[in-house]
Amino acid sequence: MDTDVLVVGGGATGVGVARDLSMRGVDVTLAERGGLSSGTTGRSHGVLHSGARYAESDPDGAAECIRENGILREVATGCVAETGGLFLSLDGDDPAYFDAKRSACRDVGIDAEEIDPAEAREAVPDLAGDLDRTMRVPDGVVFPSRLVAATADDARRHGAEILTDAPLKALHVEDGTLAGATVGGTRVDAEVVVNASGAWAGECAALAGVEVEMRPTRGVMVVVEYPGLGPVLNRSRAPADGDIVVPHRDRAVLGTTSVAVEDPDEYPREEWEVERVIDECSAMVPDLDDAPVEGTYWGVRPLYGPDESKRESRGISRDFFLLDHTRDGVDRFHTIVGGKLTTHRAMAEVTADRVCADLDVDAPCRTADEPLAAAGDPDRLDELVAEFDARSPADADVVGAD
Repeated sequence: MDTDVLVVGGGATGVGVARDLSMRGVDVTLAERGGLSSGTTGRSHGVLHSGARYAESDPDGAAECIRENGILREVATGCVAETGGLFLSLDGDDPAYFDAKRSACRDVGIDAEEIDPAEAREAVPDLAGDLDRTMRVPDGVVFPSRLVAATADDARRHGAEILTDAPLKALHVEDGTLAGATVGGTRVDAEVVVNASGAWAGECAALAGVEVEMRPTRGVMVVVEYPGLGPVLNRSRAPADGDIVVPHRDRAVLGTTSVAVEDPDEYPREEWEVERVIDECSAMVPDLDDAPVEGTYWGVRPLYGPDESKRESRGISRDFFLLDHTRDGVDRFHTIVGGKLTTHRAMAEVTADRVCADLDVDAPCRTADEPLAAAGDPDRLDELVAEFDARSPADADVVGAD
């Protein structure tokens, strides 16, 4: 089969690229080895970041987060929940860190308001007794399965072909140009290939003789029975294990750890990570320590090696990088790595801009202005999740629920 652009990878960024390009009139085929959102996207904690988490360490990234946060609330209504968020400083936490974060939020346009701890307890009565200071921010929750399925559906409505259960078998380089790929048992000839395979980007690129150095890390999410939480809770301290609690219907998702892995498919899942996350999150909400554990799941972050090597310690900034492999001797081949679920649309826009330059397509991005066609219909969203085999643990309690 022939297409203008082949996108490899069916997570949020991949389907975002397919939607953006198809809306610009480009013929797109997307191939995913399993069901959509089966990689990092569907195994995240699902926070719609306000940018507050990154404000003091990465102001540009924080500004991008708050911008994309607002866009997703408008274009993907049934795929997000407007929960709000709180940053909590406990007795013994560095007050200077709290002050720096509050100031940084305001500098980049994030509505960050310090509130009295008593007001925070009205929203979350079970907060720790040693709560010292609290800041309210416009965080929210993303339902990744719905978001990916709705984005893929919208891409398909604009002419894209979405292939699931179509693993990448080979990339075909001819005279220094990537001419296409074999996915599943099908040869797909393409003018441009986009590698949006996340933590697997290095393995994908290697099939074209290109090195993309990935440094993936695993993180555990612990799902506990905890109804009525309300806002997303963040610990106001330097990045550490167990510093976020995410509300879900009758559950809460506690996260997370950060441990380097060699293989994003095969890695150990350690019980100490589960115990640490529960212990640390319980410092914010002591009742979480006794909450029944309903399950655990691990995700793998698609971190770009050269960026990670610059960090002196664990960081939480998640820059994204668009790599043009012409520099590696392979034309018409691009890799998009890094980033955050919240900024997937912006990542897709940058990628689509570059691909359109390759194809001499002069058409603007419209993904920030036009809502996803199915976004306002929860039943239809859940039908699409089933159709694309996109159900994932990050929102299993929401998708298909009454």
